[in-house]
Amino acid sequence: MIDISNRKKINIRDKKITVIGLGMSGTAAAILANHLGARVFGSDSSDDFQVTDNGLHLLKNHIASETGLHSKKIYDADLWIISPGIPKDADIIKKAQGRGIPIVGEIEFASWYTDSPIVAVTGSNGKTTTVHILSEMCQSKNIQSIMAGNMGIPFSERVLKEIKKPKQNLAYILEISSFQMEFVLHFCPKIAIYTNLSPDHLDRHGTMDEYVNMKMKMVKNMGDDGYIVFNADDPQLIMAVEGHDSTLAPFSMMRTGLTYSIDSKNINTLTGNPLLSVDDIALRGKHNLSNMLCAATSSSLMGISDKHIANVMKTFTGVEHRLENFAIIKDVTYINDSKATNLDSVSVAIQSFNKPVVLILGGRNKGADFRLLLPHIKSSHVRDIISYGEAGGQISTAIGDAVRSVQVTDLNSAVKTAQRLAAPGDVVLLSPGCASFDQFANFEERGQYFKTKVMEMMVV
Repeated sequence: MIDISNRKKINIRDKKITVIGLGMSGTAAAILANHLGARVFGSDSSDDFQVTDNGLHLLKNHIASETGLHSKKIYDADLWIISPGIPKDADIIKKAQGRGIPIVGEIEFASWYTDSPIVAVTGSNGKTTTVHILSEMCQSKNIQSIMAGNMGIPFSERVLKEIKKPKQNLAYILEISSFQMEFVLHFCPKIAIYTNLSPDHLDRHGTMDEYVNMKMKMVKNMGDDGYIVFNADDPQLIMAVEGHDSTLAPFSMMRTGLTYSIDSKNINTLTGNPLLSVDDIALRGKHNLSNMLCAATSSSLMGISDKHIANVMKTFTGVEHRLENFAIIKDVTYINDSKATNLDSVSVAIQSFNKPVVLILGGRNKGADFRLLLPHIKSSHVRDIISYGEAGGQISTAIGDAVRSVQVTDLNSAVKTAQRLAAPGDVVLLSPGCASFDQFANFEERGQYFKTKVMEMMVV
């Protein structure tokens, strides 16, 4: 077995490494391990097209793999690298642990092979938007920011590029999910960012306490030379970070005396001077003001000037699949918010509009109680709800007669129904509140499908 107790001395050359899960992150980890001289074997129990295609890609790189099963060969290993889709209580995990095989996640593994500073962003909502804002803010004369992680680019892929073509002044801006923290050992960001905490992924973690524990593993190796940037408007986060050795750097929509604070007109600096007018911020929405304050606070810790931070706030317009206004057809506005995979995100989305909203909800439930949406729906402009997919029945039952609702089978039917229900001046909003995995590989595929179906209306 490989001794992984000391990050600085981990040598995998000629060691047998099994990579479990051949999605994007697992495939990238296998290629990185192979480049570092390991004898790599990839395995995925799925036989869907993308996994099979990734297996063929590994073969082209002279890496053995199997798909559609986990054979006994997976246990002939000195180390396992686990993709985030594999839960820590899976039977094969327990068997590997019983045989004494060390197990790490892809984020942990990739972090062994770079000394560039890491800024890690997690939270229940706002991660991806904050990562994109932060990356733009940190892209400067002295820093070359590189995005990776849960936002769709494997960390291993980025680290391999750094190994092949070393560059000065790199800084990794990583989006981190709770799944990616289940198997961490040495992972230690320079700055750890928490946007917020609310119930999410309870189908995987079981309880809110366990979910929070997974999130907090991101800072377990940080000491007094690190920074924790956190949302001081979130009571649960305040308790979670209290007493940590790292320097705490709060951001808030309500508190003053912080690196940046906000009043009715301006975002202000610590000295009380206006940074810029709230009206000059390109990205709309109260929740995005919080994301801006979070990114600005973190960028300031990275040495970025107030002027550059303000310029990004004036020009950053958003991220695909996050409240993306992509079409107006017959005076009906279509919004793609496919990234909204929990109820908090849906609540934020529906409060963003002052026009009648036709809301599309559905997919695979992650353990949410859809009745919690009722007060938010009643205080919003939602007029119609279309539910679809595996969770369609649960949503329909939870909504009851709070607003007019229709249950359909799939997203295609939901788009057609929305077209029929929407009147000129309305908003059709896909904000599913669920995972995509009943019909799609990920939220990006779901969002793209939604946009394609909507745009087909223009040629009918």
